[in-house]
Amino acid sequence: MIFDVWKDIKKKKLQSTYLLLGKETFLLQETVQLIMDAALLEEEKDFNLSIYDMEETPIETAIEDAETLPFMGEKRVVIIKNPSFLTSEKKKEKIDHRIDKLEQYMNSPAPYTILVILAPYEKLDERKKITKLIKKQSVVIEINALSDQETMKWITDLAEQEAVYLSKEAMDELLVLTAGDLMVIYQEIKKLSTYVGEGGSITPDIVRLLVARSLEQNIFELIDNVIHKRSKEALQILYDLLKNNEEPIKILSLLVNQFRLILHVKELSNKGYGQQQIATTVKVHPFRVKLALQQARLFKSEELAHILMELAEADYQMKTGKKDKQLLLELFLLKLFEK
Repeated sequence: MIFDVWKDIKKKKLQSTYLLLGKETFLLQETVQLIMDAALLEEEKDFNLSIYDMEETPIETAIEDAETLPFMGEKRVVIIKNPSFLTSEKKKEKIDHRIDKLEQYMNSPAPYTILVILAPYEKLDERKKITKLIKKQSVVIEINALSDQETMKWITDLAEQEAVYLSKEAMDELLVLTAGDLMVIYQEIKKLSTYVGEGGSITPDIVRLLVARSLEQNIFELIDNVIHKRSKEALQILYDLLKNNEEPIKILSLLVNQFRLILHVKELSNKGYGQQQIATTVKVHPFRVKLALQQARLFKSEELAHILMELAEADYQMKTGKKDKQLLLELFLLKLFEK
């Protein structure tokens, strides 16, 4: 688990090579930052930290740097970004890479250098010799969407670092309002902690007061109000969005996305998929899947398919100018209230 590796890094138990693989951008960046902070003092980073983008720089340049002795310090950190030569992508490379130089280095890494290979991909090409070698010689950290349990542990750790108390109810509210987006959660925890102060308690009311609702979250609440026949609340959200100059066509697009997600998770759930499996299949955060599953239980698959057809028709009429855009959204919601 990623948190176990983080513990070792924080204790300065560092390895010579790390392969960071996955699509969870925030956690990739956090892991890189932890490695840099554990290996180098702030004043050493100007001399002993190098970052190379493989879409702009040949790998041999990065390897030459990795083999160079650190200056005024004990360690050097070399970060290699976007190594698409490790994947099966067929795009034309702008740079010719001397992969043999990387192979030589992996077989005999410099004892004073920490090489971090940052691969923001779902998977690598396991058939390639260099991929197999890197995986064999490196600490491999696969960084994809966290499970519910992992996300809650991460939030709890963040709150402890800020010396504040976050109740389970407040955490649930925070997850709902941020849709599980780790970057947003991190920023909001910092803001909430500043508000309550060291030793303070973050309550659900404080979360609702300070955490801004994203457009996506407003759409989720709008649909939730429609499902539970709260017409006044649903229409109020719609009018607030329009008053804030949100484009009707964008609102419609997000409605389509949410209902499509509800249908997908319902069908996969019916096939016996668990929450984490569904999240991996549809490529969204597990918490969004959890919320969609709650809504999916209140619809039949046929109803969801029909709703998506109605949204497609509204989209056509909106784009061709056949009806007023706001009116189309209102009519769509009113139809849902009647179901």
